[in-house]
Amino acid sequence: MLKRKYGNRADWKRVEQRKYAQTHLHTKEFQGNITLLNTVEVKEPLTTRYGEKDICIVDNGYMWLQHFPLGKHHSVTTMFDANGEIVQWYIDICLENGVEDGVPWMDDLYLDIVVLPSGEIFVLDEDELEQAYESGTISKKKYDIAHNEVKEIMRQLDNDEFRLMTLAQEHKSMLEIKLK
Repeated sequence: MLKRKYGNRADWKRVEQRKYAQTHLHTKEFQGNITLLNTVEVKEPLTTRYGEKDICIVDNGYMWLQHFPLGKHHSVTTMFDANGEIVQWYIDICLENGVEDGVPWMDDLYLDIVVLPSGEIFVLDEDELEQAYESGTISKKKYDIAHNEVKEIMRQLDNDEFRLMTLAQEHKSMLEIKLK
């Protein structure tokens, strides 16, 4: 069973006070849904480690902009600190993106790609994908979708063709005025 993740992250207990906005876009550059979560107040910061670096990805005043592109097997979360600086881009590989009760979601396919502002790239959770396949939790088809999507995104990143990263500031500004 795949884990369904929602753009509003309504079940996230770490966030004590939040503001949220979302919209649907159909432009030349992007077709799909975007959400913006402002973590006004959190119980405690969340830090993660990539290689030798500890990176705070959630704290008071942080914003998470999430893109749910139509017809793609990925969703991108751009994480901004309280000063509006990008902390990381987190690319979830997913089976599909959709909307339920008006809220965008994605069905997680285990693999993730993290891109840091320094240009460092990390592919995460390959072991989880292998385990899900070997245990029969996912089919060979879903396994292949995940691997093929990572290969394609890595190719686009290598060639500076992954546009969602360059659209993040513009889309964040668009949604900031709608935050409630």
